[in-house]
Amino acid sequence: MDPGPVTADGCAVDVYLLLPPGGEPGIVHAAAGPGASILELGCGTGRVTHPLLALGHDVVAVDDSAAMLAHVRGETVHARIGDLDLGREFDAVLLGSHLINTARDDDRHALLAAARRHLGPAGRLIVEWHPPEWFDAVRTGQGGRLGEVGVELADVVRDGDLLSARVRYSAGSRHWDQEFTCCRIDLDVVLTSADLIFDAWLSADRTWFAARARRRG
Repeated sequence: MDPGPVTADGCAVDVYLLLPPGGEPGIVHAAAGPGASILELGCGTGRVTHPLLALGHDVVAVDDSAAMLAHVRGETVHARIGDLDLGREFDAVLLGSHLINTARDDDRHALLAAARRHLGPAGRLIVEWHPPEWFDAVRTGQGGRLGEVGVELADVVRDGDLLSARVRYSAGSRHWDQEFTCCRIDLDVVLTSADLIFDAWLSADRTWFAARARRRG
């Protein structure tokens, strides 16, 4: 079965069009504050972007997939996150979808450097991540539903701090497979290396947190 358009990192655009926003927009809205300007890094098809626009935020949505951005309303930028330099600052920068757990240290540094250079003086970096305990708990066969989409993990393999797996999405008679590898990280070390400091947990399960730019001088 034709999966439809697929991004360079294996994301099926049709899946992301079906996934609901869940509680993410509410977490971001509460952390950013009413009317905050938000730079969303890795916006996909606008699953979180559109609710944030409806909540009154000025959002600039960034993605390196033109196929994803074609579905996003509002101001968009087609770019690799690590290369982004808009020459402006925002009240909040959003880095969702566990991007901070990317497998390559160089990629993680580039992501956080891009976020840091777009943060206003009092800005907050809002991050979704896989905490260390997730890497110990996740198992092949785990799954559930996100709206009308069924999700199941397969082929979970651990190699030191790296975890690789395949996630199978299903909706009706359609199925999509996406392979991924993510890395267990030391949050304090990662933030310090990016000239950031931890600010607060944003969700009870500690899968969302906020950070701020380290003050100089």
